Amino acid sequence: MALVRCRAVGIVVLVLTGYVQTTLIHDPLVGPEGVGSFGAALALVHLPNLVCVVLATWAAARVYPEPWREMPVRHLAAACAAPAAAQVLLLSLRPGVLDLAGAGFWMSTGVLPAGCTVGLLLDRLVWTS
Repeated sequence: MALVRCRAVGIVVLVLTGYVQTTLIHDPLVGPEGVGSFGAALALVHLPNLVCVVLATWAAARVYPEPWREMPVRHLAAACAAPAAAQVLLLSLRPGVLDLAGAGFWMSTGVLPAGCTVGLLLDRLVWTS
């Protein structure tokens, strides 16, 4: 039950932050035509995605109960399940992102481990203090 709660919290935070990102950043600044440069894509798409993944991982890690928190593999799986599932869903729904020669695939894939790592480190910093 603890894993289900962590995944549910991670999904809720990911959906809420994704909605905020879409309504405040993506739709008004990027629009349907996309971005024109790598720097714009990084600033307007990938860094906000990183924030969403960090917050979802951190929230899921925070609700994971004490007896299992000290088991690193289970804690990692509980905290990172929602962002990883979202990445798989994104790649399956948007086959254009699957171009291995494109920067979008690699940036999107790099955001996942970076965001999960920062979210887990943030959880560890808050948990130990």
